[in-house]
Amino acid sequence: MNRPYNFSAGPAAIPEEVLERAAAEMLDWHGSGMGVMEMSHRGKEFIAIYEQAEADLRELLAVPSHFRILFMQGGGLAENAIVPLNLSRAATVDFVVTGAWSAKSRKEAQKYAAEVHTAASSEDTGFTALPDPATWSLSRGASYVHLCSNETIHGIEFQELPDLAALGSDAPLVIDFSSHVASRPVDWSRVGLAFGGAQKNLGPAGLTLVVVREDLLGHALPACPSAFDYKTVADNHSMFNTPPTWGIYMAGLTFQWLKRQREGDVTGVAAMEIRNRAKAQRFYDYVDGSQLYLNKVAPNARSRMNIPFFLRDESRNDAFLSGAREHGLLQVKGHKSVGGMRASLYNAMPMAGVEALIAYMQEFEQRHA
Repeated sequence: MNRPYNFSAGPAAIPEEVLERAAAEMLDWHGSGMGVMEMSHRGKEFIAIYEQAEADLRELLAVPSHFRILFMQGGGLAENAIVPLNLSRAATVDFVVTGAWSAKSRKEAQKYAAEVHTAASSEDTGFTALPDPATWSLSRGASYVHLCSNETIHGIEFQELPDLAALGSDAPLVIDFSSHVASRPVDWSRVGLAFGGAQKNLGPAGLTLVVVREDLLGHALPACPSAFDYKTVADNHSMFNTPPTWGIYMAGLTFQWLKRQREGDVTGVAAMEIRNRAKAQRFYDYVDGSQLYLNKVAPNARSRMNIPFFLRDESRNDAFLSGAREHGLLQVKGHKSVGGMRASLYNAMPMAGVEALIAYMQEFEQRHA
């Protein structure tokens, strides 16, 4: 089947090999007589799936042994409440606001933390740049510092995570890496906790990944529900409540697919970073050289995963979107809050998809220049 290219920001495209494997195992997983959605989460069959998925993810992301990997539910939006319920200790929380998602996180944390302080913001630029860490106003004794390391809507990405110690803060760094997890390595020496929904780069909606340093467990506020207490979840190996079994299984297949990817002498996430750099550079180079399209994000802050772009003549937006669908290019409409277009180039998007989108954009530009 000649499938179209899906540029959705999430739920997003899943590698075809993963979908084919899941389809083949839908009715009978490894001769068990059961599909994964029918298994007990405490049965030996699913425990084997879970343990393999956790081990593969630890290997792929090079997660140190003093971090725990939690498979949870609720997505990134729920984690905006779950993180302060676990880490705020009713004290000040610092936020670096660089787009819609970090702004949502800040607003939610105001319900739980004693004080929420905006240490830095790029709102004055329309979220088209990143505030220089040297200018951040970090609080003394903050419970944690929160940032969204890749803003899906505004197309902003931290090219390097900040070193809070070098900035004079001993607070742990919390990152929402929902939309670029597994697209590049993570410097765990600078991170206390990372969270993300799986539905962009790791699998279907419904699964949430939390990677948390062990010393941050056991500090939940009294109001924190037991099922959201990171220590409870960790102590029960993500089985305190029934986990999202299908999401874990699909993510596990995606982890195995990632481990098989190779570029030259490197595999896994390192290979994906090489591909993702090339895909993003190819697309940005075309947009920057175009007379019809533009990207408004500062070059040193541009996301490799989510690329918003605009037609200089926005009266042609509907025609552009209609033509894209006819060419088998799906979900390129920008988020409703910012308008324009957006191409999400997650791990499952091949370079061929990027080239197909550019070819259509060139054709459209020639006809409407």
